[in-house]
Amino acid sequence: MENITPPYLQQGDTIGIVAPARFITREELQAAIRFLTIQGFLVKTAPHLYSKHYQFAGTDDERAQDMMEMIEDPTVKAILCARGGYGTIRILDLLNLRKLQQNPKWIIGYSDITALHGLISGWYGIETLHATMPINFPDSVQGNESTLGLIKALKGEPISYELKPHPLNLSGNGSGVLIGGNLSILASISGTTGDMSYNGRILFIEDVDEYLYHIDRMIMQLKRSGKLKEIAGLIVGHFSDMKDNNEPFGSTAYEIIYSAVKEYRIPVCFGFPAGHAEPNLPLIIGRTVNLNVSHEGVKIEFGTGI
Repeated sequence: MENITPPYLQQGDTIGIVAPARFITREELQAAIRFLTIQGFLVKTAPHLYSKHYQFAGTDDERAQDMMEMIEDPTVKAILCARGGYGTIRILDLLNLRKLQQNPKWIIGYSDITALHGLISGWYGIETLHATMPINFPDSVQGNESTLGLIKALKGEPISYELKPHPLNLSGNGSGVLIGGNLSILASISGTTGDMSYNGRILFIEDVDEYLYHIDRMIMQLKRSGKLKEIAGLIVGHFSDMKDNNEPFGSTAYEIIYSAVKEYRIPVCFGFPAGHAEPNLPLIIGRTVNLNVSHEGVKIEFGTGI
């Protein structure tokens, strides 16, 4: 069963900005606020948005309070997470997401925000947006492919992608509800109450700034837990700024992933432009997506939502 689609946005609607993980400064948010305003939206900033508690944007309680204020505010139609980093998982148990079920609205972000995507989509039945965040918005008022794609998704314009073939792609057709996000976060929530079903799903993964053996360890965890065997397809995004030891691991991140999934008869797409690099194109977590991979290229088409 597909998840519920939150109402799409119209000009004049309010977008709330929260920081559920690492701290952010006023200066780092100016470009995003300016761009969203030019696009015709009102912007509401959370009370503790610019707070700093060590590396976090305020204490756990303060960050959770900010999220709940945006969820409970009927004028806020979408909640945009300012940045990732680390810390979202620390506030999950402090959130009353039943209130989001009663008044669905778009939750937007990537990286550390994967913890929210999994919980909201997997357990509360609401679609979310894996998309760029204010920390990445360009200074240009015209925006870029990532920010313009986010606006289109929020307005409900159809989403589909066509990609050139990648040498590691595995051909096939698959359809299922899209899950996933940052691989490190998926590993951290595996086996917890924030985990999700992988059975019959299309999985998206990306990561940044990890040692290659860490990537292998996390992929092997997904494989040995049976999760990779269950999925109906795999979309692999940016694996940026990977690190290696003095003694090389011997495989790239993409080669590690390919080796783990090549035995399964599922379509696998490498090189999807989403994650910790530009462009970071929007993906609707919790919506059925059709993945078609062939020697000619890749087609990714989202359903219309419900």
